[in-house]
Amino acid sequence: MDSIKIEITILKPVSTVWELFTQPEHITQWNFASDEWTCSKAENDLQIGGEFNYRMEAKDQSFGFDFKGIYDEVAPLENIKYHLEDGRKVEVLFEIVDQNTTTVTEIFEPDPGQPEPMQREGWYAILDNFHKYVENY
Repeated sequence: MDSIKIEITILKPVSTVWELFTQPEHITQWNFASDEWTCSKAENDLQIGGEFNYRMEAKDQSFGFDFKGIYDEVAPLENIKYHLEDGRKVEVLFEIVDQNTTTVTEIFEPDPGQPEPMQREGWYAILDNFHKYVENY
């Protein structure tokens, strides 16, 4: 399967976007695809070789999973590359449009066991949730 690319433009400076994307106390506020879900815990060691673990759970407690990975590259305010537990690679780019506008692009290798449209929609819903959180911060 080819990589999936999604992006969103946020009306905030890159420094704010970066902070809210990478700090655990903020990650738990936006890292879920719908109001039926929550990110109950976020651990993030943002350095090459560092690990992250985000606990994703249905609010009704019917299902949950850990979203884990290891950082391969970290260029503050520019990009993050990591791989997931199953080896799939993800890249997040932070592009300065102007001093108060940032485009965030995520490029990820899809899970071959899941339909591509579902993965695109799910990842985009989380990115859109991040967008709303940042612009209302």
